[in-house]
Amino acid sequence: MLSTTSRFLGTRLTLAGAFTPLASPRLFSSSPDLVFETLKAFPDEPTNPASIAVLRMARPAAKNALGRQMLSEFVDALEAIPQDQSLRAVILTSEVERVFCAGADLKERRTMSQQEAGMFVSKLRNSFTSLANLPLPVIAAVEGAALGGGIEIALACDMRVAGKNAIFGLPETSLAIIPGAGGTQRLPRLIGAARAKELMFTARRINADEAEKYGVVNHTVEAGAAFDKAFEIATEIARNGPIGVRAAKTAVDVGLQTDLTSGMEVERACYAQTIPTADRMEGLNAFREKRKPIYKGE
Repeated sequence: MLSTTSRFLGTRLTLAGAFTPLASPRLFSSSPDLVFETLKAFPDEPTNPASIAVLRMARPAAKNALGRQMLSEFVDALEAIPQDQSLRAVILTSEVERVFCAGADLKERRTMSQQEAGMFVSKLRNSFTSLANLPLPVIAAVEGAALGGGIEIALACDMRVAGKNAIFGLPETSLAIIPGAGGTQRLPRLIGAARAKELMFTARRINADEAEKYGVVNHTVEAGAAFDKAFEIATEIARNGPIGVRAAKTAVDVGLQTDLTSGMEVERACYAQTIPTADRMEGLNAFREKRKPIYKGE
């Protein structure tokens, strides 16, 4: 059962203005490793329902290492997000200073049998795939270390924004294993096989500027400003028709798994879903009336 708290509800100013929580964050345990809150995208527009989901990793003692409890809470959040029709985007970030996610909880991993370790990594891989498959755009706001499973969860997002203090790496080969939560597949698809192999084979870490040069991140900003930039992007997305945005994500993600001809058919099918919607008519009417459209996802 979900409980509530106001522990994380501070007023923080951003480029987009003050964050306005819709309600107290949802907690998936009495001492959560992950906090799920919903922020209004446009607090100055009371008739606009658009909101942004924010998932905050909050396990400071373990540098947000991915353990059983955090994974369980993460899965609960992923199941809850599609149920809220007001949501327009998701931001994944950290409550812990100077760290995004340090990867697997190696202390916990040492207590697992070989079978348990294999099952846990499989669940981790599946949960990151569920993150990637969310119908909403997902943005990772990365400050500090994103290593191993930390970069893998960021790679499962649609976009990544990094503070100047961010560090990325896949150190698994230095532990005589390989990335097991999607890193061997998502990273080469993002930056090319040769560069991905170099980072994996050497277990090298790269800074935010290198990550942007490689194409790992979309934007690099000053340290401490990654969430602000991610929220700015999320509100830009929230201005647009949610059915169209979701259809565009599906068209790209599914189309990339096929040849060009099949991809065009995927685009046709996704476009067709946007035609009979009230949102499409709202966009046309708003254009004619020279006003901002208010999309409801209908």
